[in-house]
Amino acid sequence: MKKFLTLSLLFVAALGFAQEEETSKLSVSGSVDAYYQTYLTAPDNEGVGFGTAFAGKSGFALGMANLIVSYEGEKAGAVLDLVTGPRGAGATFNTDIVDGIVNQAYVYWNVSESTTLTFGRWNTFLGYEVIAPAANFNYSCSYLFSSGPFSHMGLKADFALSDDWSLMLAVTNPWDTNDVSMTGEYALGAQLGFYGQYLNLYYDSGKHGGLGFEIDYTGGFDLSDSFFLGINAAYNDNDGAGFYGAALYPQVATCDSFSIGLRGEYFALHGDGDDLPSVFATTLTGSYTVDNLIIKPEVRLDALTNVDSGEFYGKFLDNDGMPSESLAAFTLAAIYSF
Repeated sequence: MKKFLTLSLLFVAALGFAQEEETSKLSVSGSVDAYYQTYLTAPDNEGVGFGTAFAGKSGFALGMANLIVSYEGEKAGAVLDLVTGPRGAGATFNTDIVDGIVNQAYVYWNVSESTTLTFGRWNTFLGYEVIAPAANFNYSCSYLFSSGPFSHMGLKADFALSDDWSLMLAVTNPWDTNDVSMTGEYALGAQLGFYGQYLNLYYDSGKHGGLGFEIDYTGGFDLSDSFFLGINAAYNDNDGAGFYGAALYPQVATCDSFSIGLRGEYFALHGDGDDLPSVFATTLTGSYTVDNLIIKPEVRLDALTNVDSGEFYGKFLDNDGMPSESLAAFTLAAIYSF
């Protein structure tokens, strides 16, 4: 009888453990990317570049490697996203560190089927593009994405209002203050979603290098089975000055393994004075997939207006090393996701 009771207890414990395994899930994912870049209208010198985030080197260069470990329980879970390499360092503002960078680290609680609370550090809800290159169609980044926040440190609540409507509310440290708030100030964020279209709002005081106020629309439409049009538009104001712009992302899938897409972006500064600098940037990207490997050839041309020095965030030169109002580059990137 004692043996029978012991075996029964072991069976119940094993059954409980198996049930816990069924309701919990540990997953590992990530990506690795590298690229080659040469300027078509300027020498491949240090300091020449578009001035947008990431992929700012000429010659052969490393993008980033990231490892995402997530654990999902029945009601709660956690995510740890580690990055290394220049892209990861730039995304977290640790530009002198190349190893052991935390991109995201957060815990979440599914309070109900329609409500989730997230606490920690998570990538921004603003903009069309993201940090990880595997999730972007274009390898280089836009001015709109580069000018906004990359991540937030704080608490957010996501609400599924219906099958089509969603709402997110957040309170965080000020813009790109990824660790602590040393000023006693905080930022507010909100996102209203409807069937794949998102209206995003962000506000901080604008002091101490803050972003101020930004309104952002991100969305897109499947115009056919093979043609998608992405859209991003934003307006930012920080004490009477800031930026605004819009970008279109038409993408066509020619077959299961190859797509081609264009990013056309207009980006300008606003504030005191007339004829402030602006730029029109055109990026043509091909995307060829082999298993989990994505190969992206890309040609980009940026043209400045109201800029005499050839400098607008980046530094534009011609082949003679003189200031120029345009800059073109060819990039070949390889991204592996797992």
